[in-house]
Amino acid sequence: MSRLDIQGLHKFYGSMEALKGIDLTVPEGEFCVFVGPSGCGKSTLLRTIAGLEEVTRGTIAIDGEVVNHQRPRDRNIAMVFQNYALYPYLSVFENIAFGLRARKAPEAEVKRRVGEAAEMLGITALLGRQPRQLSGGQRQRVAIGRAVVRDARLFLFDEPLSNLDAQLRDGMRAEIKRLHHEIGKTTIYVTHDQIEAMTLADRIVLLRDGRIEQQGPPLELFEQPKTQFVAGFLGSPQMNFLPVTLEGGAIRLADGQTLPAPPAATGASGPMTLGIRPEHLSRSTGEAGPTTGRLDALIDLVQPTGTRTYTQFRIGDVEVTAELPAHTVERPGARLPLSVDMARTTLFTADGRALGAR
Repeated sequence: MSRLDIQGLHKFYGSMEALKGIDLTVPEGEFCVFVGPSGCGKSTLLRTIAGLEEVTRGTIAIDGEVVNHQRPRDRNIAMVFQNYALYPYLSVFENIAFGLRARKAPEAEVKRRVGEAAEMLGITALLGRQPRQLSGGQRQRVAIGRAVVRDARLFLFDEPLSNLDAQLRDGMRAEIKRLHHEIGKTTIYVTHDQIEAMTLADRIVLLRDGRIEQQGPPLELFEQPKTQFVAGFLGSPQMNFLPVTLEGGAIRLADGQTLPAPPAATGASGPMTLGIRPEHLSRSTGEAGPTTGRLDALIDLVQPTGTRTYTQFRIGDVEVTAELPAHTVERPGARLPLSVDMARTTLFTADGRALGAR
């Protein structure tokens, strides 16, 4: 296992700055996920770690050794790409063995390592086939197998599941997490999918415009977002954002309804944005308490998903989504009293920072 240290990393393409001073440490054995919208710099950051892009300024060190000017092959990093990058004329066995043969590993070691990787990934019966005879999920397993047979210092995954359908993605996500538990290697995974990030990561690094917006354990980012951008990026359905006015310990909404202010709002006042996750709205069964607010909602859209139902209603000009148990409301037009868990809400100031965030 290896430790990765990045300090003051900048990357320019001409006058365009893709990475703007990245400082990051990935401890030994961690599964770290880079996530963010298209163009945020996550793939560029991964490629600089791999040596596929040159660093403009700053340092990348693996186990204390600065690798800025090392060739990709000399960094001893295994990488899994989005497009699988398999050799179509080689068998599955030879695709997995390719890196070992390039390093002139003994034949007995090649057979042992390929066999172990194939068994781990459930593709032993496929070793004699060629890539064109495999499904997308099987090809991805072969690509992962080619990486895990190597005694690499770091494992890098560049959006490896993007080409798979939803059901295959779910299955492969579980396989990758299980694989990490088994081999324990330091792993960096790039995705634009926040569900993948939340379910896979020991730590999420959320990037925005070439900078780290926030990093930490998945639930920390989900429950304690430091900015409105983080709060809106993580979570499906997305957090509801309502323009409000905070005054005298109460939150006034655009339609005149009021909610009790959360503890973080003590001493604050003025126009703000209130963030409420859909799952923190529930059908009210009684009077509101000191940390529970109440909203009267006229439902205008109902979207059943089986076990849950997404309902929508308006507060002022904002469409609000509530995630409720199935059969809570059957059709649009119903009036529904909703409770709001104010301890789970977040207030954001005009600059997009969470109130009370450090």
